[in-house]
Amino acid sequence: MNADYKKTEADATPLKLTPEQEDAMVQEAFDEVLQGYLRSNHRKKVEVIERAFRFAREAHKGVRRRSGEPYILHPIAVARIASQEIGLGSTSICAALLHDVVEDTEYTVEDIERAFGAKVAKIVEGLTKISGGIFGDKASAQAENFRKLLLTMSEDIRVVLIKMADRLHNMRTLGAQPPNKQYKIAGETLYIYAPLAHRLGLFAIKTELEDLSFKYEHPAEYDKISAKIRDTDARRKQAFADFAAPICRSLDDMGLVYDAKYRLKSVYSIWRKMETKHIPFEEVYDLYAMRIVFDCDDPAREKAICWNIYSAITDLYKVHPERTRDWIVTPKANGYRALHLTVMGPDGNWVEVQIRSRRMDEIAEKGFAAHWRYKIGEGDEESELNAWLRTIKDILENPEPSAIDFLDTLKLNLFASEIVVFTPTGDVVTLPAGASVLDMAFELHTELGMHCIAGKVNHKLVPLSHRLSSGDQVEVLTSKSQTPQPEWDNYLVTARAKTRLRAAMRKVRQPLIAAGREMLDKWLADNNIEPTPAVMSKLLGSYHAANRDDLYYQLGAEEIMLGDFLVETLRKQESKTDNKKGLLRKFLGFGSKNKGPEPAPETAAEPGKKPGINPKETYALRIDADGNANFRLCDCCNPIPGDDVMGFIADDGAVELHALTCPRAAVLKSAYGPRIVATRWDNPRTRFLVHIHIEGLDRHGILQQLTAMISTHMGIDIRRLEIEATESVFHGDLWVRITDSAVVADLCSRILTIEGVTSAARIK
Repeated sequence: MNADYKKTEADATPLKLTPEQEDAMVQEAFDEVLQGYLRSNHRKKVEVIERAFRFAREAHKGVRRRSGEPYILHPIAVARIASQEIGLGSTSICAALLHDVVEDTEYTVEDIERAFGAKVAKIVEGLTKISGGIFGDKASAQAENFRKLLLTMSEDIRVVLIKMADRLHNMRTLGAQPPNKQYKIAGETLYIYAPLAHRLGLFAIKTELEDLSFKYEHPAEYDKISAKIRDTDARRKQAFADFAAPICRSLDDMGLVYDAKYRLKSVYSIWRKMETKHIPFEEVYDLYAMRIVFDCDDPAREKAICWNIYSAITDLYKVHPERTRDWIVTPKANGYRALHLTVMGPDGNWVEVQIRSRRMDEIAEKGFAAHWRYKIGEGDEESELNAWLRTIKDILENPEPSAIDFLDTLKLNLFASEIVVFTPTGDVVTLPAGASVLDMAFELHTELGMHCIAGKVNHKLVPLSHRLSSGDQVEVLTSKSQTPQPEWDNYLVTARAKTRLRAAMRKVRQPLIAAGREMLDKWLADNNIEPTPAVMSKLLGSYHAANRDDLYYQLGAEEIMLGDFLVETLRKQESKTDNKKGLLRKFLGFGSKNKGPEPAPETAAEPGKKPGINPKETYALRIDADGNANFRLCDCCNPIPGDDVMGFIADDGAVELHALTCPRAAVLKSAYGPRIVATRWDNPRTRFLVHIHIEGLDRHGILQQLTAMISTHMGIDIRRLEIEATESVFHGDLWVRITDSAVVADLCSRILTIEGVTSAARIK
């Protein structure tokens, strides 16, 4: 594939080519796939790959992508990623070339099986079932599709690996999509696909998926950080050269054949650190790491060489005692093996060094899944991956009833860092960080979890809620009289345990929920009250119920009673529109006497549809002089003008506003993509309430200087101020009324100029 086409693909700009030129471009793209395959160590099954290419090319003939390019270039690109970036063989290349044929053309899975065999057909069928993203309007149905993908993965992992290649190419060409589709696909990618890639050991793909998602969700921040990385590149590379030179001399003296690589932190991970630590780019000191990859023909000697290199480095630099990670003795569940240490560089900054063999490096970069059962047979690493796949299958066989709950349960297993604990007999158990004794009990056996009463950790008696640490020896204590309790859900972090507990609790609760629902329906009917969303919301609030099932359960268990005092309240609620205008007033900073903003007056004909709102067009956010708005704010993220935001068309047709960084927004983008609206601020004429946290060294007069600078010099209204000093250190929380995020950034910069202030950051 030529350089011109690559640039066009990335920018999603169609080329003006003749049919002959297009045919040549398509052939060139396929030849690149074929040449990459021939350079690999797979068996050379060229004929079947060429046949799959001809089949797919004919099936997609005349069809174009949104960018204007021939559609066949997409399956070719997916095949190239699957082959060259993940390391899959001929079966996967054929399946990648054919992955859209069944969905987009008249051909069936049976046609694929007759032409290419059962293995290719099964993979194509698995990919067809979960096409079109994870979720749509019917979130539960799409959650079921994603469940099918993961179930298929546990039988043949190549399905999800090709899906990863498909998603990566879609992200690389996302520029051709309208903004609302970009938010949906980028959000879905960041929420599910990136952590899934991480869990499968596809670290290079995971990093690129995160960076591309970030690029489309926060283009200004992406460009700003990228520019700063470029501006500081020469200085950083010089610092690395100074740091690496003595290490390389030591490794040369040891007679090793190795590569010493410079690994820069990704744009997304830099931004995440800036956001979580509330620090500017200049204070992210661990921008790069050193990776040492050595040649070793004998896997039995890899561990010894790693520790010899470790010893050589610690002879040169001071090591951080709490940041050494041995992933060789206890590899991660995805097969990752390496030795990590962090040392103090000559410039006074901490530098991470990763040490691994060439074999370990290949597994780390392409993912152990690519080798699973196709190259090197069943071994220790495969059994680790098998254990994780069994856990996933266990979750899927007992899914949560809600699509959102199902996703959250799954993500517990995708995101979690790991700890290693031991049974009394010395068996090793890998658990997510933060796991409790109860998690350990469920991990060993469901019945142990159901009857767990306590545990012994390092021979000391502890409650079942006790959080475990790496290296703990754990004994689970049980009793036949013990039964599962609802509050146990608060002690659990593993998806397996939560799934098992909730399934057990549903069996106990279901009869009471049914009885409670019947009681409430009868009571509402007797009092001539319609069970509208507003009425149900009022009931849930009155009884502090988390959801409707919780309310029904409380009624069925006779924990609460429906009283006459509620009748008048609910009848009033029935006549109101659930516009939550007071919530928006709160965040705009209006007092209770102000009229406050109202949502747009139109009413929806059906959930998620609103006259005048086209999800494919950018929605202008307006607030008039009286504070009336054509959107409503949610209390989960408090966005203000200048923030990267998106709209969500709620069931009542109103546009809810969320910051793109909001955790709730991440779920909405994944679960309800067609209801996402791209937005822009249209000169709002009001001020928003913003929370700023300040820290520093206390001194006489600092508070007076702070308030004078904000109120007098900047003309900003302070609505609330809380300061607490402990000895010579103070912490302050400030609430001010601000027009947009640029003013917030300016305010924080000016606060930092006050002597003694060490940090000032907006709390979102």
